[in-house]
Amino acid sequence: MPRNALSSEAPLPMSAITEQSISSDWNTNRLGARLGVDIASAATAGALTCPVITVIDRAIIEKAAKGVPIRQTITSCFRSMFTKPGSFFLSTPFLLIYTLYTSTYLTANTIDTFTSTVRDKPFSTVFPGTAKFLTTTAVNMGICVYKDARFARIFASCHPSGAAKVPKISYGLFCLRDSITIFASFNIPALVAPSIPDSIAATPGMKAALAQFSCPALMQFASTPMHLLGLDLYNRQPPGGLGWRERASRIRRDYIPSCFARMGKIVPAYGVGGVVNVRMRASLMEYLEGGK
Repeated sequence: MPRNALSSEAPLPMSAITEQSISSDWNTNRLGARLGVDIASAATAGALTCPVITVIDRAIIEKAAKGVPIRQTITSCFRSMFTKPGSFFLSTPFLLIYTLYTSTYLTANTIDTFTSTVRDKPFSTVFPGTAKFLTTTAVNMGICVYKDARFARIFASCHPSGAAKVPKISYGLFCLRDSITIFASFNIPALVAPSIPDSIAATPGMKAALAQFSCPALMQFASTPMHLLGLDLYNRQPPGGLGWRERASRIRRDYIPSCFARMGKIVPAYGVGGVVNVRMRASLMEYLEGGK
């Protein structure tokens, strides 16, 4: 029997084998359009949620710095948004918030696109892995700490010239605040959802949604004191310093309204914005897959 009688096909050249291996390992189809979808989804989610987040962030900081009621600041800012939209949407506070959340959504999107490319998966595949969590956390925390420092300088009453420096301990408190909020947004819901009674949420999808919205919101009871202390350390820097009793008194004064205000910020930021980003990206990626 001839040696090649058992093989019905001629052996492939090495170049053909290499080309076949590369094409099967990398899904680069319409990669430019997919990155465009990532950008469009993140930008749309940011545009829909960041106006509300900007107003709430300002209200919390003005409450801590000046004692202005949160409702008063929110009413004033929304009035300004509708009467002078150009000034509001081109202002430094809004652009900082928009950069923060759009960058966070975009980082998550591009990690999914990169992973689907190198693993040869469908365009719309989502990968909730450690790399995605760590990268998104690093981007979010880095920009958010810078944003908080800028907001404190812009809206604080005690340093109108902006000459005072934000203490390093304030930066540390802002980082700790963000880390536990992100942990409550990405890690805790999956652990809590199966324990939700059927009488509250009947289906696994409803349980997951309830956990996704409630865990980050409830975590604000723990993270808000860190936020308020970080702001107070910047707002009040007398030559002799302040004792912890005086700072604790200020935190108690602002704790309840600031907690609920931060909850109101978390829902659009991690709930509405996240849902808009994920669903818009999924639908557009499926459209691209159908057209390829």
